[in-house]
Amino acid sequence: MAQAVEEWYKQMPIITRSYLTAAIVTTIGCSLDIISPYDLYLNPMLVVKHYQVWRVITNFLYFRKMDLDFLFHMFFLARYCKLLEENSYRGRTADFFYMLLFGASVLTGIVLLGGMIPYFSESFAKIIFLSNSLTFMMVYVWSKQNPFIHMSFLGLFTFTAAYLPWVLLGFSVLVGASAWVDLLGMIAGHAYYFLEDVYPRMTGRRPLRTPRLIKSLFAEENVVAARPANVRFAAPPVEDLPPH
Repeated sequence: MAQAVEEWYKQMPIITRSYLTAAIVTTIGCSLDIISPYDLYLNPMLVVKHYQVWRVITNFLYFRKMDLDFLFHMFFLARYCKLLEENSYRGRTADFFYMLLFGASVLTGIVLLGGMIPYFSESFAKIIFLSNSLTFMMVYVWSKQNPFIHMSFLGLFTFTAAYLPWVLLGFSVLVGASAWVDLLGMIAGHAYYFLEDVYPRMTGRRPLRTPRLIKSLFAEENVVAARPANVRFAAPPVEDLPPH
């Protein structure tokens, strides 16, 4: 069993493995009181006035307390981050990293701007960790790139992957969780999908071209298997999802 888990971990692509490891280590560290969540949450005043710039990153690593919800988010992170990196971004590690960087920047910007808007500032002030939103963004992007895959939710009903974010959002509302977290992920995911996939097909221009500096950080991989244009790699045809 331990060897199987080790092999599964080693076979993960680099970005997925690094993010999953950082998230688990950070969350366990907080649960054991080795790390304080108060040193991790997003606080613009502390970032600007006290130069605690690490908060811009660490708020994406902490997934609150270790409970069933934490396990579900680790499942979504490990599965859909891995599917994106291995399939849609196969051989394009720098592009995948840039996608996460773009999503994190959009989410941070939305929360900062939302905190300045009357009537909404109180709701946005409560969003101090964006890890769940970034995970949901990856789920959204995967669903848009693989819209025709048939899925099953707890064996209760089937649907295509295009509706996966809405199914998970509905479940979050039913169990009393905040819909804002998932909605932010959907907004960031749709912004990326539009600028990366839709807008280039409409205009022939690609505004989210990965900067050379980021490309220089990752060695280019040689991909042997070719695929036709506009066709995405996909997961197995049917999935049975755990609750969100």
